[in-house]
Amino acid sequence: MEKILEGNSAQLVGKVLSELEFSHKTYGEAFYVALLGVVRKSGYEDDIRLMVSERLIGSMSLTPGQTVKVSGQVRTYNQECEGKNRLNVVVFVREVEVLEAETPHENRIYLEGFVCKKPVRRTSPLGREICDLMLAVNRMYNKSDYIPCIAWGRNAAYGGELDVGCKLAIEGRIQSREYKKRDEEGNVSVKVAYEVSIIKMEEC
Repeated sequence: MEKILEGNSAQLVGKVLSELEFSHKTYGEAFYVALLGVVRKSGYEDDIRLMVSERLIGSMSLTPGQTVKVSGQVRTYNQECEGKNRLNVVVFVREVEVLEAETPHENRIYLEGFVCKKPVRRTSPLGREICDLMLAVNRMYNKSDYIPCIAWGRNAAYGGELDVGCKLAIEGRIQSREYKKRDEEGNVSVKVAYEVSIIKMEEC
């Protein structure tokens, strides 16, 4: 399996869907979030959250409708929402380039990390075997990102046999998936989950 970059790499080409929105400030540096639409071969569009530093943006104008090429890493962080912690999954942008011509969309993720929760095997409503994996990927300053991944078919069968602590190399794509959630009062709301859909994986 070709190693694209150290441990955590995201390569995306897609269309900007939203204006930059302020997220937070760390050590005096402001960070903004925008949505990037990346269309699969099936025609379904994944709406991926980008995290961009003000230093990277500089004088560049990122506006809806632009096609951009993004290089970065998959990052996760916990956010308190209505008294509960929610895991946010974003692509932290290291490089961004505005493309003048229409370019085929691209969605490539490479991760190297450790299985940090017992894998969960289940069956989709259409009867397809699925396995949910949580991968701990180390980064600088003794921090880790805990990245939800999903495997299908033969990969699901393989993933379901893995032990906690096993080191994996994964290639796949980052995807958005809508699901319905019912609260204590019985109200149903539509939520969006983000995860890495595994195309290839192997122990390393």
